[in-house]
Amino acid sequence: MSTADVRTAGPADVTEIARIQLQIWRVAYAEILGQQVVDGLDAGDLAKRWSGAVEHPNTNVYIASEGSFTVGFCVAGPAPEEEITSADGTVPPDADRTGFIATLLVEPRWGRRGHGGRLLATAASALREHGAERGITWVAQSDSASLSFFRGAGWNPDGTVRTLDTGERTVRELRLTGPLDLRLC
Repeated sequence: MSTADVRTAGPADVTEIARIQLQIWRVAYAEILGQQVVDGLDAGDLAKRWSGAVEHPNTNVYIASEGSFTVGFCVAGPAPEEEITSADGTVPPDADRTGFIATLLVEPRWGRRGHGGRLLATAASALREHGAERGITWVAQSDSASLSFFRGAGWNPDGTVRTLDTGERTVRELRLTGPLDLRLC
């Protein structure tokens, strides 16, 4: 049986992170984002962007592995004001104690093996260590798998929605919020 693990990503991991994003977006998000958007993605450009995220001082990037394979990743950090502001423009009183899960992706072929839960639990633990008391994330309303995953962790829509324009489609996203003291099965 292979060993499953989560660790902090380093510069040597950005190529694998870019590969996973590209693979998942091509398989799972082409219909949501639009085929032109997905076809326009370049692994080299993504790797450069992920280099910046891995090296950013207020961002934690984690990778999940099984055996020698990198199977997923998660990006977390303090919630930026623009991500936590309510639709009416107000900032919640706990904004400085709110963490942000910017991305959490696991390759579908490695799904249902606990990698997503381990990634979220690791990110949540680190956010708590830095003073966060709750977390937020955005999920496409049509992404039933991600919505189900976060709901299983006790995260639910807070009533805030946004619409993103990809140039080919509009994507309605729900903001989810939940505890950082996770009890995942």
